[in-house]
Amino acid sequence: MLAGLIARVRKEWFIIGIVLVIMCAKLEPSVGVKGGPLRPEITITYVAVSVIFFNSGLSLKTEELASALMHVKLHFFIQTFTLVFFPVAI
Repeated sequence: MLAGLIARVRKEWFIIGIVLVIMCAKLEPSVGVKGGPLRPEITITYVAVSVIFFNSGLSLKTEELASALMHVKLHFFIQTFTLVFFPVAI
């Protein structure tokens, strides 16, 4: 019985964690408000986004990354269009 419960918790750890965080936020919402101890205006804007992109980059295969680096002209075109042409057009 206990082994089954432990196996279930290991399988569903993410959902259990989400529920616990939501319950904590319901009990003490002042922790996550703007200017609060977590400083969400900084941690979410910069830290969380950086961690997500870094984690996503870690999952790239080296061969795929090397292949993508070979398309310099395409990357230059996309960056120019996105950062120069589009803002000027708007």
